[in-house]
Amino acid sequence: MPDLAPQPSEAVLSTVEESPPDGRSTDGAQIEIRPARTRADLEACVELQRDTWGKSFSEVVPVSMMQVTCKMGGICMGAFAPGGEMLGVVYGVTGVRNGELAHWSHMLAVRPRARDMGIGKRLKLAQREGLKGRGVSTMYWTYDPLVARNAHLNLNLLGASIDRFVPDMYGASDSDLHRLGTDRFIVKWDLNAECTAAAGARREARARRDGSRPMLGIPGDDVQVPRGLDAVEVVIPSDIEAIEARSFDEALEWRRSSRRAFQKLLAGPYEVSGFIAGGKHARYVVSRVAAR
Repeated sequence: MPDLAPQPSEAVLSTVEESPPDGRSTDGAQIEIRPARTRADLEACVELQRDTWGKSFSEVVPVSMMQVTCKMGGICMGAFAPGGEMLGVVYGVTGVRNGELAHWSHMLAVRPRARDMGIGKRLKLAQREGLKGRGVSTMYWTYDPLVARNAHLNLNLLGASIDRFVPDMYGASDSDLHRLGTDRFIVKWDLNAECTAAAGARREARARRDGSRPMLGIPGDDVQVPRGLDAVEVVIPSDIEAIEARSFDEALEWRRSSRRAFQKLLAGPYEVSGFIAGGKHARYVVSRVAAR
């Protein structure tokens, strides 16, 4: 679903990616990233939302709202296959937050068959460049902390940071994607900061290198943080969707345990400082906030 507003969120409306289109030869280099310019483009955005969040999803952003948003400094960009089919979309609104121009990225969606082609990252980078040209220096969005591929994209590949954790941010939803609830991280992205694959790799390498840390967030964990620790790790599955498909109850336990961990840690002197992807489980590195 959206990001700081009611419903969608990049990680809600977003099934970010990262298998090439079934039986098709299209590769990432052939995909065009550009603004949605015509009514047909915007109607394709609506169709992609319904394909992503479900045909009965009531929080779809309509064509009229996207038109107004773009006129007022917002962003609606699509990823188009050579034949013109829309494979992905990113959409957000621009306004004033904390006294400065900022952008709230409401949704990012990539068709499942077009994942692992780098489309999500390319859409975010194009969104970033479009906003920098309008004088916007900060972007916010949300994502589900349990979706490891989105965490890797947001934190390692884009270099964004976690602003805060909000349990059940969007409340009740009629999208099947939200059966586990809508706990969200709000992400903050400095659009003027270094944003390269090398920078992201350095960040993840640093998280891996800094030694062994106690692991929290595993179902059944009572989240007791040993005193005086500078850093811990919160464990999540590498594929929560596969767990949910196998056992909803097991997936729900991961939701509850991760919520307890993030509420306990991030309400105190800790912040998310890194993310380690790969293997059966992924891990957030949560470090003590340095005195300022």
